[in-house]
Amino acid sequence: MGLIVQKFGGSSVRDRDRIFNVARIVRNTRNAGNDVVVVVSAQGDTTDDLIAKAAEISCNPSHREMDMLLAAGEEISISLLAMALQELGVSSVSLTGWQAGFNTDRAYSKARIKRLNTERVESELARNRVVVVAGFQGLNRSDDITTLGRGGSDTSAVALAAALHADRCQIFTDVEGVYTADPRKIPKATKLKEITFDEMLELASLGAQVLNNRSVELAKKYNVELEVISSINPVPGTVVKEETKVEGMLIKGVAKDTDIAVLTIRDVPDVPGMSFKIFSLLAQKNINVDIILQTTGRDGKKDMSFTVPLGDAESAVAALQSATSRFGGGEIIVNKGFAKVSIVGAGMQSHSGVASTMFEALFNQNINIHMISTSEIKISVVIDEQDADKAVAAIHDAFIN
Repeated sequence: MGLIVQKFGGSSVRDRDRIFNVARIVRNTRNAGNDVVVVVSAQGDTTDDLIAKAAEISCNPSHREMDMLLAAGEEISISLLAMALQELGVSSVSLTGWQAGFNTDRAYSKARIKRLNTERVESELARNRVVVVAGFQGLNRSDDITTLGRGGSDTSAVALAAALHADRCQIFTDVEGVYTADPRKIPKATKLKEITFDEMLELASLGAQVLNNRSVELAKKYNVELEVISSINPVPGTVVKEETKVEGMLIKGVAKDTDIAVLTIRDVPDVPGMSFKIFSLLAQKNINVDIILQTTGRDGKKDMSFTVPLGDAESAVAALQSATSRFGGGEIIVNKGFAKVSIVGAGMQSHSGVASTMFEALFNQNINIHMISTSEIKISVVIDEQDADKAVAAIHDAFIN
């Protein structure tokens, strides 16, 4: 007998039929001789609907109250799924994130898990029950409800799998696995049988929406084998693990991210320590910075550009403007309407000409590159958002087809 953690997203439980479909998947896993812990997201568009309700009341609601509101979505899902399982004759119990032992820091709307006490979950498993846990949520040390941010249910599932030493963590989605590009946009996209943690982490961080990047970080840290699998079609999915068989693929995927803004600070003094002074301000506000471009100094000054999540752009500007005297910068410019397009693959480490092939594909489509970032297994470019889909298709054709 094994222990399997299964996570189902909002589309998988959006209505009665989908909920019973999930219940049957769980029942079959249980009947195969496994203990099962299920992590569930809010139904369909519930989170968006709750956000809209908040907007009817306030144009700037506090993050604490938003967490209190949004946590209700997952609580609806877990109770309905537990009822469906019981209708199918499966003993089950639903638990909120805090009942399941998730303790977080105080960063409302994007909290991080500090501790996970699985005593209650293990007690329910010992009573031969399927445990249905609300993803995306926890409790901080002030006993306030917190949410883990975008894709937080993936993170909840992997954290439980790690803490319980589960045999596998299955992430059920509306696609059949991890593809070389979004199959809904690129018909020729190929499903991967396997992908490494590092490759998946890069793809997730760069805009591929099949897995949350924090969940992949956790899986890599605690060596939790993941399987991305369809909740609709019973076919083998994609396994994410430490090492994979060599498949002869130069790159494993092309991803795009339109959730970015480019900030530019003019006339920053060209002296040691300026980068630290600027980016420590953003770190204090929990704002993630990705691609950074710095001009060559002139007349003792330089310009510095970098990307941040679109939703954090205003907070980043406010943080910087409140402390311009600290780093002596000039005008702060926010540019939106950009996208980040990236290629990822461990195979590029030992092959020359990868960047050239990517840039040629963009040149052939008359797409201008504004910023470039590289690592051993990825290359990212910032381009105009209107060119993003065309860029992904061109690059995918150049490398994979």
